[in-house]
Amino acid sequence: MNLTTTLPKLKSTLLDLLFPLRCIVCGREGSMICPSCCTVLPRIQPPVCRICGIPIGEGDICPICSDYPLTIDGIRSPFLFEGTVREAVHQLKYGRLKTMSLTLGQLLAEYLYSEQLPVDVIIPVPLHPKRLRDRGYNQATLIAVEISKNRGLPMLEDALLRLRNTTAQAQTVNAAERRNNMRDAFVCPHSLKGTRILLIDDVCTTGSTLNACASALKTAGVKSVWGLTVARDVLAYPTRPLLTPPACTPPAGSL
Repeated sequence: MNLTTTLPKLKSTLLDLLFPLRCIVCGREGSMICPSCCTVLPRIQPPVCRICGIPIGEGDICPICSDYPLTIDGIRSPFLFEGTVREAVHQLKYGRLKTMSLTLGQLLAEYLYSEQLPVDVIIPVPLHPKRLRDRGYNQATLIAVEISKNRGLPMLEDALLRLRNTTAQAQTVNAAERRNNMRDAFVCPHSLKGTRILLIDDVCTTGSTLNACASALKTAGVKSVWGLTVARDVLAYPTRPLLTPPACTPPAGSL
């Protein structure tokens, strides 16, 4: 018997028995967002900007990307940052519900498979060491681990370093301030020449953080950089009307 692999499995099984995962929407056991509730999450519908991935009404590039070309090759997000998706991200990021990363990582892995993005290596967007100590974990890393396991892609956790403890992007007031906040915030201390990188983060608003990471990676010689986040916050930009999905009805007797 290999205790190295057996003991973690036993621990996981015991925790599942004592504290079964429950859907944050309807209360079903089995996952943090059950398959039924996943079908009614607020998905981003095409057409989207071919660069930043934001929903657009016509054309293939949004006005923002036309005015401020990005270094990153593209950004994609399967969901809008609202409703259940917002709650799930907040539970992971601020509520210390790390098991939420299992479901969010699985959803992103499925999306990555459907989109067939050209990538070789996964890199989570890093936190500054001080913020990492304060929070105790990097939510982007937890999500990236699940994607790596599901898609069989290697993950490099230390390929990017955050040099400055920048103001939280959520506290900035506009896109210009976000870009300035992230300028020269990251460095890649490794040689990644010719590698196709997939950056992972929880939420994208203007793409400033992902773009700053891409700049550091391309300085290190990478071939291409794509960004993939759970959700896209589109409140700062005009978008075409999006269909509102029907509510998910809890099963009889659920908590």
